[in-house]
Amino acid sequence: MTEAITYAYAVARDTDGSLEEALSGLSGVADTPVHLVRVGRNDDVVVAVSPVPERDFQEAALRTHLEDLDWLEAVARAHHRVIEALAARTAVLPLRLATVYLDDERVRLMLRARHEAFAGRLTDLAAQVEWGVKIYVEPPAATENPTDAPTDTGLNPDTGVSPDAGLSPDADLSPDAGLSPGRAYLSRRRAQRHAREDAYRGAEQAAERVEAAARVHAVDRVQHRPQQGELARGPGENVINDAYLVPLQHAEDFRADVMRAAEGLPGVRVEVTGPWAPYSFATPAEAEPRKKAMP
Repeated sequence: MTEAITYAYAVARDTDGSLEEALSGLSGVADTPVHLVRVGRNDDVVVAVSPVPERDFQEAALRTHLEDLDWLEAVARAHHRVIEALAARTAVLPLRLATVYLDDERVRLMLRARHEAFAGRLTDLAAQVEWGVKIYVEPPAATENPTDAPTDTGLNPDTGVSPDAGLSPDADLSPDAGLSPGRAYLSRRRAQRHAREDAYRGAEQAAERVEAAARVHAVDRVQHRPQQGELARGPGENVINDAYLVPLQHAEDFRADVMRAAEGLPGVRVEVTGPWAPYSFATPAEAEPRKKAMP
């Protein structure tokens, strides 16, 4: 028989004692049923947990799994599914992905030790949601590889036009017209560099405008590291990756005002996601598991 340990999803408030029944039938990681752990029978601060195979969450095994994107995505989706089900009904403090304990009793000991801090934070976050705000710089794509040297086009090296070409109403009047291939190449590269610089200046303006608009509605803010590589979605370079805590009644106004704040700035894209459970604002620093799966 496979040994099981306890996977913890979130701390939540079960005000009227109906949360367990509401979660009946909900499957978590490894398709196991979710249940609640509490300190006392009438305690309204609970931890949502489910059993998972120990072999998959031992330190060595987990390090291997974290390199398996399919496995990681499945765990993340199940983790998020449980938290969203909780957040739809009550105040919730999401725990980190792959937080595991030896058994339910270890979860109960943790909850007893941190009960006051959890209860206070649940009160603070009641009826508040998280919005993610990312700003991307999208400078114009280069039309030539910067390492490419201009090739021989058969044009006059001094005028940049064919020796037998005559001026006509259809003559090329672009900024590069009349330049040698080398000078035309440098002119284009210079224009691309200026466009890129303009895009980054636009991103700075967008960040200032977005922050000002968000401050009207948000009560807290967390600045995350910009996403890179496989974590970055869509085109452009992620330069701002913030999370805002917003009262539920201001949620849609927050989204609309933030999106409007960066309008008219070329080369800049603003992405607003949410509303989410307050992942970035949830867990007190002292609330660490007795056995951590993540390094």
